Amino acid sequence: MVNPVSIGEQKKIVLVGNPNVGKSVYFHRMTGQYVDVSNFPGTTMEFYCGKLGSDFLVDTPGVYGLSGHNEEESLVRDAVLTADIVINVVDAVHLERDLFLTCQLVDTGVPMIIALNMVDELEGRGLAVDTARLEQLLGVPVVATVAVTGHGFDRLSEKLAGARPGQAGELVGQLSAGYMGIPRSEALFILEGDSEVSSRYGLEPGLERDNIYRARRKRAGEIAAAVLKEKRKDLSMASRIGHWLINPLTGIPALFLTLWVIYELVGVFFAQTVVGVTETTIMKGHYEPLVRALLNHVLDLDSPLGFILTGQFGLLTMAVTYLFGLLLPLVGGFFLVLSILEDSGYLPRIATLMDRVMSYIGLNGQAIIPLVLGFGCVTMAAITTRMLASDRERRIAIFLLALSVPCSAQLAFVAAILGSLGPEYMFLYGFFILSVMAGVGTLMDRLLPGYAQPLWLDLPTMRLPRPDNILKKTWTRTFSFLKEAFPIFLGGALLLSLLKVTGLMDAIERMMQPLTTGWLYLPGETAGAFIMGFIRRDFGTAGIMAIPMDPMQKFIALVTLTLFVPCIATTLVIFKERGWREGIVIWLTVLALAFTMGGLLAHVIYYAQGIKPAMTLPLTALFVTTVLVLAVIAGRWRRGVG
Repeated sequence: MVNPVSIGEQKKIVLVGNPNVGKSVYFHRMTGQYVDVSNFPGTTMEFYCGKLGSDFLVDTPGVYGLSGHNEEESLVRDAVLTADIVINVVDAVHLERDLFLTCQLVDTGVPMIIALNMVDELEGRGLAVDTARLEQLLGVPVVATVAVTGHGFDRLSEKLAGARPGQAGELVGQLSAGYMGIPRSEALFILEGDSEVSSRYGLEPGLERDNIYRARRKRAGEIAAAVLKEKRKDLSMASRIGHWLINPLTGIPALFLTLWVIYELVGVFFAQTVVGVTETTIMKGHYEPLVRALLNHVLDLDSPLGFILTGQFGLLTMAVTYLFGLLLPLVGGFFLVLSILEDSGYLPRIATLMDRVMSYIGLNGQAIIPLVLGFGCVTMAAITTRMLASDRERRIAIFLLALSVPCSAQLAFVAAILGSLGPEYMFLYGFFILSVMAGVGTLMDRLLPGYAQPLWLDLPTMRLPRPDNILKKTWTRTFSFLKEAFPIFLGGALLLSLLKVTGLMDAIERMMQPLTTGWLYLPGETAGAFIMGFIRRDFGTAGIMAIPMDPMQKFIALVTLTLFVPCIATTLVIFKERGWREGIVIWLTVLALAFTMGGLLAHVIYYAQGIKPAMTLPLTALFVTTVLVLAVIAGRWRRGVG
């Protein structure tokens, strides 16, 4: 943690910068508070506030400007206008790009200091920044830092008291002189046509945005050219690897290799080896017998209370075993893998590589980021759809998240079940879910007006993930999940036990028989799993593990629950992001699609078994392939193009 020097009375210090420049690392190092630190755009989608000595430090979402083009820019603009000091975090590797925002901050006239980050990576590319010259050209203090190691933070603390307004661009200085009595910062936004700021003074928005932008971009380019110095010409190995990963010839094999490694780690090592110890040996072999033995001395385990505590859905047995014996190692393992991918800088390269594929479902490659994040937490991923450029893309992405992306909690049970069924079911499951995603995405692309926006995405430098950050992030996310899931699991187990004890479970199962046994060809007891699926899909998926079923029935139940409605937390976020009316439509549509696709799959499987059992998997694969082919045809047919 930085030990700040006194800078007078309590001040509001705001961290501002482009996406993925390291603001969250600065916030953590300066305040001691942990914020999710990743090496891909869109990590911070809200404001964080922490104490910095006697002052307040605010971490803001990454933006490319302050002109109110989207909600994040408007909020950051207001934070800058009310700040006592702005720390502008600049990525030295992308200096010219970042200096556009720097020049806009300088034009506002707020006291500021520039924290030049990632100077070590710039040196790895054979370049260096003349910080003294940069300080002279902008008129504000500049400190070279390496945030991940803490290099330069002592000097940053020392120079914080010297934060001052910089030298505004010549054009801005001339134009703002016409707004006497209005602060330079707000005059700038009026000139740039900001209607919200203009309305505060009863003025018409200015028409100088294009002229100011051109002058600012020219100034940023001239400053970058003046301060960047070449040290050597050879590319670093990290730069070469980064280029290889976005080249289809090398990037696609690397992607398949990465997915295979993830399967081996999460689906085999964590889901089978580790869980075999934690769930079977520790929890079921030692913990559950101990709990039953202790309780047997004080109550009848066959009584209603005994059943609630230690029965099929026992609060002290099944709920605790699933949470700590199964979910804890699997969720921890998944977050470990996801953290490595994030910190390495590989995720945005996957977005670049997948841009053409994503265009078939009405999205650009950047949408792969919330979709990938959804495998960690769909609720968080639904929030990060805000990073997408248009409302149309946000609508498609949030629907696909609700329908076809299992979160880490559900993925834990999916991995455990598929691991016991075999690799052929793993392949078929992934192929089917992706086919449904492709089909629904292309249909939405056909029906919704507009087009996918072109991909504009920064590619951070590839780097070796830092073990301390990976472990801290994995622990933080896993602990957060356990804290959230524990009361829900206990509540779900209690509800199921009460339904079973009172006989209501049997009544509900009979009511759902047309769906469960008639349409899905599943045992009537699976109604309980679907009931819990309304609360959390992962709890519903956990429920099918205790129901005797053949492999094909487990596969059908697994697919249907994967496509089932999202958990309550995600549903509330969807309502918040899309509004109640659209949220209800999304929820009901997802529910209908889950049972429709699950039933069609069940009928294909049992039709194949009626012909010849050996033909079950091939005909099921043919059905899935047909879904995918229809999706591709729909993609080519959209907009009336044949």
